[in-house]
Amino acid sequence: MAEPSWQETLRLRLAERNNRESAFAPIIEQYRRLAQQTKLLKERNATLLRAVGSVKGSSTITGSGEDNPVRAAYVASLETQISSLRDELANLYKTQGQNAQRLLSMNETLREKEELSRIDSENLRKSRDEIATLRRKVDQHSELMAEKDRTVQILHDEISTALLELGQVEERNRDLAKDNAKLLQRWLDAKQADANRMNEANEMYENMRSRHQNVLSWREGSNDEPGAALSPESSRPTSGSGKELGTSEAQAAMKKNGHLSPAQRGLDLTPNG
Repeated sequence: MAEPSWQETLRLRLAERNNRESAFAPIIEQYRRLAQQTKLLKERNATLLRAVGSVKGSSTITGSGEDNPVRAAYVASLETQISSLRDELANLYKTQGQNAQRLLSMNETLREKEELSRIDSENLRKSRDEIATLRRKVDQHSELMAEKDRTVQILHDEISTALLELGQVEERNRDLAKDNAKLLQRWLDAKQADANRMNEANEMYENMRSRHQNVLSWREGSNDEPGAALSPESSRPTSGSGKELGTSEAQAAMKKNGHLSPAQRGLDLTPNG
């Protein structure tokens, strides 16, 4: 149950005060009227007593006291007053009983209100305890979220650092890939140049071989003919044999800038190098 505001509490307390103060208002009013009536009756009785005294002083009373009309009227008036007072007293007792019943009812209502107030106070205490517990949980949750935020920030920093390092590694890998491609291309170019030189050497070797075979074939043909001594090659005074001639010509052809060409070096090797 929600706690009433201070205006509602003030209104309820004022209403309770008015009910408490007006509970005995009818009884007080009855006693006030009774006091006024008693005062009037006393004044009337005093007037009657003065009238009786004046009658006694001015005339002689004959007969007994019961036959005196003034006294009889006075007694009748007193009896009427007594009867009226008795009725008023009965009404007062009745009103007092009603007020007592109302007081008991109000006490019962007050007890119920106090019980409700106690229940409300207990509920309020429980609500405050729950609020305190929830506040502690909210504080713990806030601390946990702050710790998670710090952890996430640290992870973000680590991820950024790792991404930066990864970028650097990828850049290094790309540079290495480019260097490797260049080195591979250079190696392939070098191997291609070696293969070209080898092919040229083999071609020159085959050419020299074929020329040597031709020289040998020509010598064999010259030895078989009768006029071989008169051939142009035999008439040369400074020339040697055909083999020596072919060898000198091959050496002169394979020399290049004072160094032996690859074909010259390949003459001492087999055709497979």
